[in-house]
Amino acid sequence: MADKAVTIRTRKFMTNRLLSRKQFVIDVLHPGRPNVSKAELKEKLGRMYDVKDPNSIFVFKFRTHFGGGKSTGFGLIYDSVETAKKYEPKYRLIR
Repeated sequence: MADKAVTIRTRKFMTNRLLSRKQFVIDVLHPGRPNVSKAELKEKLGRMYDVKDPNSIFVFKFRTHFGGGKSTGFGLIYDSVETAKKYEPKYRLIR
């Protein structure tokens, strides 16, 4: 499955110092694939933004556009896992 190319673009990037996180909208281009797993997205975002702990990355609300090939969702990168546990809802921590 991972043999096809996946392109990740971020837009509306914002550093939220009050919640000590970076938040953005993610556009994923995945032609020839039905979708991209959240684990794969976390791994690629961790490499893009040089994150030490991948558990501080949260991606959610992904919608695949009609016809496939493109998905859009939201992403949060917390400064530490402790702040993520403090501000993230419990159901998202479990996922």
